[in-house]
Amino acid sequence: MSNNYWQGELVTLRAVAAEDWVHFFEWGQDTYFAQTTDNITFPQSQEAVKKWTADLALAQPKNDEYRWVIENREGEFVGTLNTHTCDPRNGSFQYGLGIRRAYWRKGYATEAIRIVLHYFFDELRYQKVNVHIYDFNSGSVELHRRLGFQEEGRLRRMGYTQGKHYDWLLLGMTREEFAAVHA
Repeated sequence: MSNNYWQGELVTLRAVAAEDWVHFFEWGQDTYFAQTTDNITFPQSQEAVKKWTADLALAQPKNDEYRWVIENREGEFVGTLNTHTCDPRNGSFQYGLGIRRAYWRKGYATEAIRIVLHYFFDELRYQKVNVHIYDFNSGSVELHRRLGFQEEGRLRRMGYTQGKHYDWLLLGMTREEFAAVHA
């Protein structure tokens, strides 16, 4: 095991740095990626992205919500993972994941998710994680199923992109399921 909790064999998770604005701005030009994760937004200026990134770089975790930058071993900005909707009382949380297209299917997402789940389950005592994924995003659905997530439901017509409505698939995993698969 590494001396750095946030470092795996393929990736390191780190805090957002102000200079990451360049990566976020470049990434913002990929409207196909935007469709697969959320929606296409209006273009943002470099100044707006610089400010957003600078604010994010100074932000402290609040209610266990946090955004990590995912870097590969070469130090390249691969993507981000952010926890949200954290409910410590009931022990549940969600996260969002974004991997730049040039880095898809290289194992980076899998390892980043495992690191964060290990932290939330074994250090912060959470007991359940959920993710929402558009039903057309087969790559993300397959990734989460390989990780041990179970489909728990379908929210019909919850997202709109590409000229039509899509369902969200709700997938979840308990702490015990994670431990059984990722011992």
